[in-house]
Amino acid sequence: MSMLKNINDFETNFYVTNDNGSSFNLTGYVGASKIKKHYESSTSTDITVEITAPETAGAVKLTLSNAVTSAMTPGKYVYDVVLTAPDGIKSRVLEGVLTIVEGVTL
Repeated sequence: MSMLKNINDFETNFYVTNDNGSSFNLTGYVGASKIKKHYESSTSTDITVEITAPETAGAVKLTLSNAVTSAMTPGKYVYDVVLTAPDGIKSRVLEGVLTIVEGVTL
C-alpha cells in the first residue's frame, strides 16, 4: 500500500514486462488511470499516465499534482492503470490501494 501526503506532488514509475522478464514494447499504447474512494464510487480523480520509454523499457509514469491531492479527503483509495493497445485491446496492468494522509509540515 502506498501513502502520500495530501500537500505533495505524487510521482511514481513502473515497468511493464513480458512473461520472460524482458521489457514490453508500449509503442502506440495509451494509458488511463483513476483513483476512487472505493470500486463502486461514482466519483473519481484522474491520475496522469505518461508512457516514458515505450520501445526500450516499457516505462510508465503516474503523477498527481499537489493541487489534486490537497483537494482529496484523507483516507484509503483504490486505483488502477489501464493501457490500451493500438488495436483497441485494453489491459489492466496495475491496481492497488493508496492512502492519502494529512500533511504535518505545511
